[in-house]
Amino acid sequence: MLDRDSKYVWHPFTQVQTEPEVLEIVKAKDTTLYDKEGKTYLDCNSSWWVNVHGHGHPHIHKAINEQFEKIDHIIFAGATHEKGIELAERVCKLLPHNHFEKVFYSDNGSTAIEVALKMCFQYWHNQGTPKNKVLALEGAYHGDTFGAMSVGERDYFNKPFEPFFFDVDYLAFPTKDLEKTLLNQAEKLFASNEFVALIVEPIIQGSSGMRIYSSEWLDQLVKIAKKHDVLVIFDEVMTAWGRTGKMFAMNHLTELPDIVCLSKGLTGGVLPLGLTVTTEKIFNAFLSPERVKAFLHGHSFTGNPLDCAAACASIDLFEEKATWENIERICKSNIDFASQLKSNSKIEETRICGTILAIELKTGEGNTYFSLKRDENYLFFRDRGLLLRPLGNVIFINPPYSITEKELNYVYETISEFLKNNN
Repeated sequence: MLDRDSKYVWHPFTQVQTEPEVLEIVKAKDTTLYDKEGKTYLDCNSSWWVNVHGHGHPHIHKAINEQFEKIDHIIFAGATHEKGIELAERVCKLLPHNHFEKVFYSDNGSTAIEVALKMCFQYWHNQGTPKNKVLALEGAYHGDTFGAMSVGERDYFNKPFEPFFFDVDYLAFPTKDLEKTLLNQAEKLFASNEFVALIVEPIIQGSSGMRIYSSEWLDQLVKIAKKHDVLVIFDEVMTAWGRTGKMFAMNHLTELPDIVCLSKGLTGGVLPLGLTVTTEKIFNAFLSPERVKAFLHGHSFTGNPLDCAAACASIDLFEEKATWENIERICKSNIDFASQLKSNSKIEETRICGTILAIELKTGEGNTYFSLKRDENYLFFRDRGLLLRPLGNVIFINPPYSITEKELNYVYETISEFLKNNN
């Protein structure tokens, strides 16, 4: 497998010349991955933050098989199907206060963001209102397509592509000491009437190191945006589906966005699917006798029935009491473990948001994705049966909710061992 892989496969986010040898995974079940030698690995990061219910869940398996017997795929322009309707309806009803009423399907988190940005730009264009600016937060990651990269952090991965991005204004990451200053800055920017939209990862930034900020501050920022008629996009690709301890990160807030983007755990992490969910107000701006004012966007697999069936099955599981008991258990266990680490001199900061636990190590490099310690740390955990990909100098876990207390304790024990041995 490895010879064939190295000959033909180009892996994502991988510097092939220096990256450790890839794992040969032959089976996945519940929280465990198996290699060809039979060695097991706990999937501590839910296979890139997507696999919320564990691998091979029988309910999702059954739903996909049953759907395949009916419709595998159809064009979603000029046609519809039951699971596409059911999923849209259920998601709108799950989101707060009957605020969201229209669902647009795409393929993944990046495309869900791309759709949201295009909706915002065209919303104002259709009304003949000249607006062209977007406000984002420093340290943001919204995906790897060009619109998503444009509103993300400019220093990390995107330097070769910067000449092709549209202009974006940024607020600094809202640490406590900057909160008031940043709100004043946003007020001045929005008063220009040039801003199409505000986009944020609500209350926690993922790829920049699981950095957490105040929900009260975000509420105030959204209020200012709405006062100046700026559309608000919440990127809940990572933060939805129980990750923050609630179904959606926006459940921690009072104010609501105009658009929310969903993916990752949407299908239980089994199939690729993105949703861009918005309001009737935005939808109505695209209604016109002029066809050119329609939202002229789509993907070959938009609204794929198998994807929709998997997502509906995943929502079924979120309706079970046991799922939320597991989420609550993981949240509590993370808090208990973090309290044991408070006095550890090797830790810069420990951060908790729901089922996410992040430990920022002191390295002398600051918080950086490109920490020289990253590969060494990754191999330490891999050798001990934990598949855990640090974000530079930040070790984090966001496991499947099916992880047992015994498995979770082993994760904590291994992290403790790492901190004891780490120089």
